[in-house]
Amino acid sequence: MNSKIIGTGSYIPKNIIKNDAFVNHFFLDVNGNKIASKNEEIIGKLEAITGIKERKYALDNQDSSDIATEAAKSALHSSSIDPETIDYIILAHNIGDVSKGSNQVDVMPSLASRVKSKLGIKNPNCVAYDILFGCPGWLEGLIQSNSFIKAGIARRCLVIGSETLSRVVDSNDRDGMIFSDGAGAVVTELNDNSNVGILSHKTVTYANNGEIDYIFYGKSNKIDADHTKYIKMQGRKVYEFALNKVPQAMKLCYEESGHGIDKLKKIFIHQANKKMDEAIIKRFYKLFDFEAPKNILPMNIEEYGNSSTATIPTLLDLVLKKNYDGHHIEKGDVILFASVGAGMNINAVSYQF
Repeated sequence: MNSKIIGTGSYIPKNIIKNDAFVNHFFLDVNGNKIASKNEEIIGKLEAITGIKERKYALDNQDSSDIATEAAKSALHSSSIDPETIDYIILAHNIGDVSKGSNQVDVMPSLASRVKSKLGIKNPNCVAYDILFGCPGWLEGLIQSNSFIKAGIARRCLVIGSETLSRVVDSNDRDGMIFSDGAGAVVTELNDNSNVGILSHKTVTYANNGEIDYIFYGKSNKIDADHTKYIKMQGRKVYEFALNKVPQAMKLCYEESGHGIDKLKKIFIHQANKKMDEAIIKRFYKLFDFEAPKNILPMNIEEYGNSSTATIPTLLDLVLKKNYDGHHIEKGDVILFASVGAGMNINAVSYQF
């Protein structure tokens, strides 16, 4: 007995922000000094490394719980179930609701409870809670929903990842160009067919060798700015950490799936950095003495940027419903989900359709 995905949904924000929107920004380094390179060069280098050409921002009147609700509606619609039969709503995010023009994070009540209210679910036995787990939060929510279902305390769960990271980026920090907004969701259900659904999973946390400071909330790069905090990261350390740790976690997870590496059809990895993701996949296959197959890795970071917890469920929805970028999934296909983010947390899930 395990759980399977019976519906997917996503919400793509309407504001399209292309790279040239940052040409007039005043980029500073962490010491508050102006970066010597021209902005066009800074932007070009970021695009070459991350692959990002544009990103999506929420409308001014939308908060994270609003776009999470839209993704949830889409997932519920595709699942064709009565929302009142949902046992758990698990919502992964990093910053809660941050209204446009505000610098205050709002997480009470939980965003999951707000989504339940917006969906009009009246059943008090539908339990709603948030999960803070960095970018791997949605995938960890999927793992938790599977555990609830296997334990017999839930039959159906709604798992959402939602972010409005555009509200917490430092305009003086070039890393701010990476982040975006979006929401993705799935509905999971009890499954008695051991050949379908979640096959295995793995989660690890590294927090005692400096990793706790790789992605964090910190002050602006502008020295005389106020005390508002923004999303910050040590990009080089994140990159090196991911390449050293993520492939091994993926391997440990996939080895428990019961399938050979030649059966793996797609890898849905957190859309953080195109070059980093491609390097992770190459190292993952090297652990099996295999060459990474062509077309194994769906990527939408060029269009959508890094929306943290929302990247994987959004990409999954796009592939299942629209064959995004030529990718498609058929019955019986084995796939692998993987993510890495603040904590530093890593997780992976093997799944068969």
